[in-house]
Amino acid sequence: MSAAAAGAPLLEVAEIEVAYGQARAVNGASVRVAPGSITAIVGPNGAGKTSLLRAVCGLQPIRAGEIRFRGERIDTLPEREIAALGIAHIPEGRRVFAKMTVAENLRLGAYLQRDRSEVASALAGVFEAFPRLRERLHQRAGSLSGG
Repeated sequence: MSAAAAGAPLLEVAEIEVAYGQARAVNGASVRVAPGSITAIVGPNGAGKTSLLRAVCGLQPIRAGEIRFRGERIDTLPEREIAALGIAHIPEGRRVFAKMTVAENLRLGAYLQRDRSEVASALAGVFEAFPRLRERLHQRAGSLSGG
C-alpha cells in the first residue's frame, strides 16, 4: 500500500532550516499537506515563505530537517528529479521568457512530458481557461499585457 493510500501526507516538511550564508531564512518549519487538500503558507515579507517553497522544489538546499513526498524523501534529489515528480515553484510576477513566443513558453512548461497526447490535452485546458492565448501563440510573451 502506498504512503498516500495509507493516510500519510502527500507532502511533509519536517523541521527544515534554510540559510543564505549566515542569515537563517527558515528555522524549524514543518508543513503537512494531505492528499486533496488546499494548503497556504502565509506570513509577512521576509518570513521565509519563498525560501521554504524553494527548498521543497530543490532550488535551495536545507541545512536540517527533511522533506518527503508520498512518503519518500526528496530533499536529497536533484531539482530535475523533483520537477519530474510534478513539484515546481512558479515565481510571482511576469516571469515569462519575454523574447520567446507564447507557444514556446507553453512548450517549456511541458518539457518533462513525453506523451504528446497529454501535452495536447493540457494545452486544450489552457486555451479553454485563457482563450486569448490561442490567438497570441506566435506573439512574443513579453508583449502581453499581463491582464
